[in-house]
Amino acid sequence: EVAMRAAFKAIMDGKQVALLAPTTILCQQHMQTFATRMENFPVTIEMLSRFRTAGQQKKIMNGLVAGSIDLVVGTHRMFSDDLKFKDLGLLIIDEEQRFGVEHKEKLKRIKANIDVLTLSATPIPRTLYFAMVGVRSFSTIETPPTNRRPIRTEVIRGSNEVLKKAIQLELRRGGQIFYLHNRVKTINSVARRIKELMPSLRIAIGHGQMTETELEQVMVEFIAGKYDLLLCTTIIESGLDIPNCNTIIIEEADKFGLSQLYQLRGRVGRFTRQAYAYLLVNPLLPIKEKARKQLSALRNTSSMGAGFKIALRDLELRGAGNLLGSEQSGHIAGVGFEMYCKLLRESVSRLKGEELALRPSTVVRLDFLHTDE
Repeated sequence: EVAMRAAFKAIMDGKQVALLAPTTILCQQHMQTFATRMENFPVTIEMLSRFRTAGQQKKIMNGLVAGSIDLVVGTHRMFSDDLKFKDLGLLIIDEEQRFGVEHKEKLKRIKANIDVLTLSATPIPRTLYFAMVGVRSFSTIETPPTNRRPIRTEVIRGSNEVLKKAIQLELRRGGQIFYLHNRVKTINSVARRIKELMPSLRIAIGHGQMTETELEQVMVEFIAGKYDLLLCTTIIESGLDIPNCNTIIIEEADKFGLSQLYQLRGRVGRFTRQAYAYLLVNPLLPIKEKARKQLSALRNTSSMGAGFKIALRDLELRGAGNLLGSEQSGHIAGVGFEMYCKLLRESVSRLKGEELALRPSTVVRLDFLHTDE
């Protein structure tokens, strides 16, 4: 909503807008949403992704140079060197955590003086820290939409009984299920296993190695309610909005990062119904300490607007990255978190021309072993 209003304002002021999204499916959704909202206004919207043929893409590129296209929604195709704009005024990056530093910097170099709006429920530690020390400004939206409920999250050791119970619970209320298995090689054997368990279940399969036509067809049919369960890889991670799907089952949840799990969990609970997220772990293997902390953090922050807390925890667990290089996490442990923050804050203030308070502050903590002898 914020991005849509910002884009509309920029277009009405005679500027072009570029919206960058990480997947073709999400691009398609954004395209439809923007087109619906702006259909009564003289706004030309186009999409650059693999859903477009080479001829269509060339026509869109020419339209951007000529200024006949006001808003372009695109995937990584937007990073190509032949992309030129007549008068780009605003760049919107959706799901910012899915893009690398080089990608974002390359886009900014297209036109150095454009406004950039990045959207993310779980910003990368590096980006979050930029905001926290004042290099970038940021706003958090913590108020959920009306009647939206927190997602009930459970970490469970995977078994056929757990799987059957979770699926039946959702089917009884006429809903649909995401089942995430992140290996294309074995995804069909998992489909057979689920079918043996529940023969009447209508299963669709979606992954990134399918052709764009096949994938689009599967998603359209799933949204239309022709399937009960979508067995998929992390292709569903970014921004998909399917209100009738309110249960997600994630296999080997301990193999994913904290932000990624939060994003995957966010695919459900986009309606007024109670949503459920089942994080399955292998019953035969021990969970690593870091993964245990991540799963615990996710389970304990199921309240609305918890993405910011998750991102802060991620920053704490992984470090803020190399702020002048491309690494997006790590490096804090070398100097200690507080010292790192202090040095960075001073550098930012100095570059802004602000006065620095050079009064040293020292904290001494002495722990004495107290005995009665």
